Amino acid sequence: MQGAQRGQNQGQVRKGPIIAIMMVGAFVSVMNQTSMNTALAPIMLDLRITESTAQWLTTGYMLTNGVLIPVTAYLIERFTTRHLFLMAMGLFSLGTLICGLSPNFMILMTGRVIQASGAGIMMPLIMNVVLAMYPLNQRGKAMGYIGIGISFGPALGPTLTGWILMNHSWRLVYFIFLAIALISVIVGLFVLRNVTEQTFPKLDLTSIMLSTLGFGGTLYGFSAAGNNGWQSPDVIFGFIIGGITLILFLWRQLVSNVPMLELRVFKYPMFTISGIINAIVTMAVFAGMVLVPIYLQNMRDFSPMEAGLLVLPGAILTGIMSPISGIIFDKIGARWLAITGLGVMGAATYGFSTMTAVTSYTVVIFLYTIRMFGMSLISMPIMTAGLNQLPQHLHSHGSAMMNTLRMLSGSIGTSILITVMAIHKKDYFHKMLAAGNISFPQSIDNITSSAAQESLTKLSPALQNQIITIYNHASIKGLNDAFIIATLFAIGGLILSFFLKNVTAPKEDKKKRKEGEF
Repeated sequence: MQGAQRGQNQGQVRKGPIIAIMMVGAFVSVMNQTSMNTALAPIMLDLRITESTAQWLTTGYMLTNGVLIPVTAYLIERFTTRHLFLMAMGLFSLGTLICGLSPNFMILMTGRVIQASGAGIMMPLIMNVVLAMYPLNQRGKAMGYIGIGISFGPALGPTLTGWILMNHSWRLVYFIFLAIALISVIVGLFVLRNVTEQTFPKLDLTSIMLSTLGFGGTLYGFSAAGNNGWQSPDVIFGFIIGGITLILFLWRQLVSNVPMLELRVFKYPMFTISGIINAIVTMAVFAGMVLVPIYLQNMRDFSPMEAGLLVLPGAILTGIMSPISGIIFDKIGARWLAITGLGVMGAATYGFSTMTAVTSYTVVIFLYTIRMFGMSLISMPIMTAGLNQLPQHLHSHGSAMMNTLRMLSGSIGTSILITVMAIHKKDYFHKMLAAGNISFPQSIDNITSSAAQESLTKLSPALQNQIITIYNHASIKGLNDAFIIATLFAIGGLILSFFLKNVTAPKEDKKKRKEGEF
């Protein structure tokens, strides 16, 4: 390994502008990711593609993001902060331009993959920059400011997209994102300085290949399971390929003197506990992000705009609370923030499990907002607590690992919750039909399918309406059960939170580090 090159003297670096431009990068990349769900319908109509084809615009983005994140530890140690940020936002800008101009699905898909290549670099880079620039007692506040961008993005994405689609083409969404990204690139050219340590590691092509197949196959398997069921050939194939190559990837990292992704970060107990809590919280959070819009639009007939506005109050509250949570974290640590946040989040999540066909829109907004408040006390403080225990040379690996866990757990949580909802919905549907002595094919579990529509046309209008009403009630009860599982996730995280402690990073041992020991 070549000699390490340290970042610029921290006393000479203007931290505020660097954090601000990083926050903008995080904001636009996260907002872009969540806006696609709202834009899928008009894109399908404009490009004349089916729902299963259009779904690849979100699945492909997530897969590219997921396979790239483990590589960021190498990229952070190889390139300067400035170069890597400009590379990430440059790729994001190029992909966004291609998306906005795309005449067909294949070019749009290409643009989404390029976008995800840039966005996947951003979160690990941001965390590493904060760890490099700020001492232990100031990191919570800095992470809190970054959290403003991360919390506003997912909320403003669907809301902004819904408003634009009321009067304009879906392409305008991408051009707005492009303008924000280009501004961040231009400003970044002037304000960014190198603050991370470069060690110039060798590029391990075998690890990159195994990582891509391992994480990509596993993520694809869980993503496809949420749509096609666990017994789908695509799901089984994804798990087989992903599982085998992921095991080979993990083995290679453990035996390598200079691994691409350092698994020994899990030797630090607070990093491990905070990583598990982070994963559990992500699984619970995705319940709200995925299931509540389904409830509002598919089961209650609210508009996409109303579904998008649902998350806005919670996002504003989270944006306000993020820096406050960071300041509190710097003073008292993560334990009581996590206990309080997960308690609030668990209670609100349980509240969603009691929703009915007449629950008011106001109640849903209130529950979602309270839930987001709880999350604002957890997310960034938990990650910061875990990363604080790592020595400096493991910061890039720790931030990459945290984001890899987040991506995997989000995919796993979504597939589990959607599967629970679908299976329980079908069970409730046919039990309710049997209770009412109504004959309907047992194989049908989706009332909008062609088989269901054909069966309904043979019945009287009154009986059709009765079956549709029963199906709607069964769908809500299935969704309630999914939220019970999400509540159990939150309770699991709450229990683990009691084991969190305030820690400091061990002193660097140059000799052991050179020999690959800890």
